[in-house]
Amino acid sequence: QVQLMESGGGSVQAGGSLRLSCAVSKITSDRDCLGWFRQAPGKSREGVARITTGSGTRSYVDSVKGRFTVSQEKGTNIMYLQMNSLKPEDTAMYYCASDTSGDGCWSFRPEVYDYWGQGTQVTVSS
Repeated sequence: QVQLMESGGGSVQAGGSLRLSCAVSKITSDRDCLGWFRQAPGKSREGVARITTGSGTRSYVDSVKGRFTVSQEKGTNIMYLQMNSLKPEDTAMYYCASDTSGDGCWSFRPEVYDYWGQGTQVTVSS
């Protein structure tokens, strides 16, 4: 069983920054995939960024490229999402998730991920 806990959400004005953290209780292999997702009211959950443990290979959805950076702190089980130049359309509940299949990161489909945190709210005002 893997547990994840997000922190760092809040309210900012457009153009501002936030850093989200995700504490992961267990990394099962260097081919786990850790991902960040978000869900706005009335919308489906979408993948935002992901990182493969071990290799550090990262991927982003087009809407956040150049603004968001996903990272994993070396020697720890903490993943971060640095969010810069925030826009009102970034407003959502943000979740971190883990795919422990050992296949690395290959999809942003939520059903691929085994374990989820409870989420942290990000609100960006114009």
